[in-house]
Amino acid sequence: MEEVTAKASALIEALSYIQRFHDKTVVVKVGGSFLEDAAAKQSVMTDIVFMRTVGIHPILVHGGGPAISKAMKEARLEPTWVNGLRYTDAATLRIAQDVLIHEINRDLVESIRAVGAQAEPIHPLSRPVLRAARKAGKDAAGADVDLGFVGEVTEVDTWILSRLTQEDVIPVVAPLGIGPDGQVYNVNADTAAWRVAVALGAEKLVNMSDTHGIRTEPDDPSSMASTLTRREIEKLIADGKITGGMIPKVECCLSAVAGGVKKAHIIDGRIKHSLLLEIYTDSGVGTQVVEQ
Repeated sequence: MEEVTAKASALIEALSYIQRFHDKTVVVKVGGSFLEDAAAKQSVMTDIVFMRTVGIHPILVHGGGPAISKAMKEARLEPTWVNGLRYTDAATLRIAQDVLIHEINRDLVESIRAVGAQAEPIHPLSRPVLRAARKAGKDAAGADVDLGFVGEVTEVDTWILSRLTQEDVIPVVAPLGIGPDGQVYNVNADTAAWRVAVALGAEKLVNMSDTHGIRTEPDDPSSMASTLTRREIEKLIADGKITGGMIPKVECCLSAVAGGVKKAHIIDGRIKHSLLLEIYTDSGVGTQVVEQ
């Protein structure tokens, strides 16, 4: 009886959030090695379908860095990095397109459909929504450097995404943009996610990877913050408390809230149903970022 009562209490706790976020858009960015964990991936897809079923309009944006690196290794191509960005020549772009479109995007669409919801692939070969231009790069010294076919998102076709969500379809967006001349560009998935969230006036942006959230003390798991403001995050960066791969995730969240998204979240996709726990419970399981 206690177990049944606990379940009922959880549903009651979720009710106010279901009512609050009804008919709102939430952009979910998935990436990191957890995408290679079948159970974790299935949990996230189930959460996304649950969100759609109770009235939220989810949009899924995915990355694919580890899978692209693996495919490059199998092709005996050595990746080149410039300030954290993968130099993308023609051969690398072909591999990136193949992995992102024909492996990851297709798999995520099929996974959502298997749970019982409608999903549509969004990429340059289907319905391109990310307009892009060649990104200007800088080396460690600040000098201009060529990044190849790495793109910067210049515009988001919100009409396509809005129409799909209003038809109860979940768009699954690959991080590939297309230029005015039809050239395809490899774009950063975190950037693509916040640009989509801002363009659509999303209620939330949720960044899911293999990172629990933001720690105020890097070596202390108990220091994970539930909520941080821009000022607090900027101080953590200045103090060297936020470093490395966490910086792009944090910058993604800051860009989103600066653009009008009400809250941005960083959560661990390996935690079962972490997406639902973050959105529909009082305590959450990750870190939410707010402007102030």
